[in-house]
Amino acid sequence: MKQIQWFPGHMFKSIREIKEKISLMDIVMVLLDARLPLSSVNPELFKIVSHKPMMILFNKMDLADEPILNQWVKYYQDQGHATLKIDSQTGKNVGKIRELAQSVLHEKIEKRRSKGLKDRPIRTMIIGIPNVGKSTLINQLSKSSATKTGNIPGVTKAQQWIKLSDDFELLDTPGILWPKFEDEKVGYHLAITGAIKDKILPEDDVVHYALTFLKKYYPQRLLERYGIEGDLEFVEMLDTIGRLRGCLIKNAEIDYNRVYTIVLTDIRNKNLGGLSFDRLEDVSIRK
Repeated sequence: MKQIQWFPGHMFKSIREIKEKISLMDIVMVLLDARLPLSSVNPELFKIVSHKPMMILFNKMDLADEPILNQWVKYYQDQGHATLKIDSQTGKNVGKIRELAQSVLHEKIEKRRSKGLKDRPIRTMIIGIPNVGKSTLINQLSKSSATKTGNIPGVTKAQQWIKLSDDFELLDTPGILWPKFEDEKVGYHLAITGAIKDKILPEDDVVHYALTFLKKYYPQRLLERYGIEGDLEFVEMLDTIGRLRGCLIKNAEIDYNRVYTIVLTDIRNKNLGGLSFDRLEDVSIRK
């Protein structure tokens, strides 16, 4: 796969805005896809916010392979980060985020109090790549009672905040990808899970990568879902799935485009069980 390079103007603008606003933040929520705890880290943004306290939130936890996800949780904890597995769709563990933020900032809050300063709301922002569930998480955090507030010191009226509670305020940021993927794995992982639009990478390449990955790490899932067993080649796997699902066109030929859609849909909808595409041995690819 060729190195993908892109950087739409709105993403450049968003990074500039985050750089401008980061000084206002007490803590940053870094929202990751639990299936991709490495590939869904935007290294550009991570550098910008790295001097701030962070909470690493593993979203879509129920779509991941739990033992592998737990390895990643420990990895980030070992880096000194507070971590939490969540599901913004169902609200699972979302209620623990505010408590975690207060815990991380406990020393800072106590220091302010010792100086006789009044408590003020914790200010945070959520950063993450597109389609990682930021909007859904914000809706869960705010429920339907979210209020927009302006005129916070140091913030212009045009920069809208969401008041999550009397002591917790959030500045939203758009999902941002980075200019290029240095390693082909990252591009494939983002494509498989839908973080980048379908068709940006050739669909047959994406599905080839996905089925090869599943054959290596989850052969039993392929057997149970599609009846695939043994060391089949890519086209043989497609043919097996196509015949099983009735993806036939004239002369009983396989409609491969329909097979591609089936495979990607099954992965994204957990029809193959919880899957994790990033492995700890992949850490070296992003250093």
